[in-house]
Amino acid sequence: MNPVWIVDDDRSIRWVFEKALARENIDFKSFGTASEVLDALAHDHPQIVVSDIRMPGQDGIALLQALKDKCPSTPVIIMTAYSDLESAVAAFQGGAYEYLPKPFDVDHAVELIRRALDESKRQGVVEVDDSTVPEILGQAPAMQEVFRAIGRLSQSHATVLINGESGTGKELVARALHRHSPRASKPFIAINTAAIPKDLLESELFGHERGAFTGANTMRRGRFEQAETGTLFLDEIGDMPAELQTRLLRVLSDGQFYRVGGHQPIAANVRVIAATHQDLENRVQQGLFREDLFHRLNVIRLRLPALRERREDIPLLAKHFLSMSARDLGVESKRLSENALKYLQAFDWRGNVRQIENVCHWLTVMAPGQNIEIPDLPPEIRGTQDQSTGDQPADWKTALDNVAAQALARGERGIMEGLTQDFERALILRALKHTGGRRVEAAQCLGLGRNTLTRKIQELGLDDTE
Repeated sequence: MNPVWIVDDDRSIRWVFEKALARENIDFKSFGTASEVLDALAHDHPQIVVSDIRMPGQDGIALLQALKDKCPSTPVIIMTAYSDLESAVAAFQGGAYEYLPKPFDVDHAVELIRRALDESKRQGVVEVDDSTVPEILGQAPAMQEVFRAIGRLSQSHATVLINGESGTGKELVARALHRHSPRASKPFIAINTAAIPKDLLESELFGHERGAFTGANTMRRGRFEQAETGTLFLDEIGDMPAELQTRLLRVLSDGQFYRVGGHQPIAANVRVIAATHQDLENRVQQGLFREDLFHRLNVIRLRLPALRERREDIPLLAKHFLSMSARDLGVESKRLSENALKYLQAFDWRGNVRQIENVCHWLTVMAPGQNIEIPDLPPEIRGTQDQSTGDQPADWKTALDNVAAQALARGERGIMEGLTQDFERALILRALKHTGGRRVEAAQCLGLGRNTLTRKIQELGLDDTE
């Protein structure tokens, strides 16, 4: 493996790095100026570069640009005693792997170098071309049922009601239903009925005649007319006001409507696909939704699973969204480590697919390296993992794996003893609680001898907790 190159005009800084890297058995070379590095590049290449930002002659930003031109896959860590916004922005805009402000903790710097070394080793991994990724991703059985339903409906004009939590992809499914229908070449018009003020929604749906109300200076075609011979997608239908429910029912039953202020009926040849995150049956019982409209809409019902119900799809979705974000930003796609993937699979995605898409975009912008580890995940993901699954906690083995991964990522040593003690402490306390403090029975439950249990209670300091 090629050495780590340290670039700093301060001899004492180079000395600190040299001693720390030698202790970790990491090969290195030291340089006092950027020009020395550029001369060395003619016959040698570094594994990673750690460079100061302000040096005589060419500065670290100029060196960063030269390195990106000559060896673009080499991670570059920029360090500086001038921890200002401009320096940080310039470093990251130039493609720096990470930004290390001085004074720095030596162990933290070495940990950062090790991560960059791991990143450099992974640069040779070939990414699979995702140009043929299907329009909706999902290998879980629940998603396969959705795919089958879309297929069965491909020759149908039937009204469809899509149920699913926010962020599960209801509009994506509606578009797929349209795309694979006899109306595919006709318009697809979408409207979120909850996002439009009540007094404007009628005009949005049905249009208005000139002079129908103050400000109506011209005639306006509504969404029903815009979707003529095509598909109209009514999102969040459960929040539609009662008077609009009546008008929508009339269109579905009579096949015609009136513009606001109009007197001539207009025929409506439109396929309606509605969606909601709410329980419409419950809203009907509460008198908040018309029962006759519910039955008109509920011809074919599709239920979209929450992401926590299809955890096996999380790696596929994450890879797709990381690739998509990288393509949009014009950068190389980042990769999730095995531990980070397990962590995400154990998370209880309340925002569903939309949330994981946002997280992947955040990682593309904010994660320092190409390979994403658990500490790189957004704080709101790492901070809520323990509570993420509510009454149904993540598998304890996965949780233990996550705890170990985080400890190792922080550079902790000797983690086996501490985790083993935590494991034994939890089992013993639970067994004692189960037996009402009776040690003989607790020992039998645990498969231990009574003397062994007593010794462990003393070693773990549990005498005062019984």
